[in-house]
Amino acid sequence: MTRTHKYRIATIPGDGIGREVIPVGQRVVGAVGKRHGFSIVWDAFDWSCERYAETGRMMPGDGIAQVKEHDAIYLGAVGFPEAPDHISLWGLLIPLRRELDQYASVRPVRLLRGDVVVSNLFGDILSDLGPAVAGSIGIAPSANINPDRTYPSMFEPVRGSAPSG
Repeated sequence: MTRTHKYRIATIPGDGIGREVIPVGQRVVGAVGKRHGFSIVWDAFDWSCERYAETGRMMPGDGIAQVKEHDAIYLGAVGFPEAPDHISLWGLLIPLRRELDQYASVRPVRLLRGDVVVSNLFGDILSDLGPAVAGSIGIAPSANINPDRTYPSMFEPVRGSAPSG
């Protein structure tokens, strides 16, 4: 009899395309888990800019406590026309990263052959855009890691938008 390990993951689909990308990623992880002997319990949280527009808060006051015992956080896209970017940044992303000690931001990139020298700022921009340009919508190329594993790390899939106008 084989034992499967069960992981508990907090999902924050967010707004817009996040609500489309997260379920697809969950199906992929479910298929991988079946093949490799692990399962996932997905706990969904409705933290979004749409929620902010309705309640005045991106997440409840005890939001950090609600996710801190999970094995990981799977975050979709946050953004809403009626909510400026600083709302999602300071109302959700920064509190999660700070309170959960996610101080290592990992964005995997693959260097191609050649002798390229770039400034630190330009390198940051390239490392952010590189995975997006690869067209890998739905995978998790960005991670905010808690290296000592006292709290969950947060993973974000590449996504894009096609704004009207």
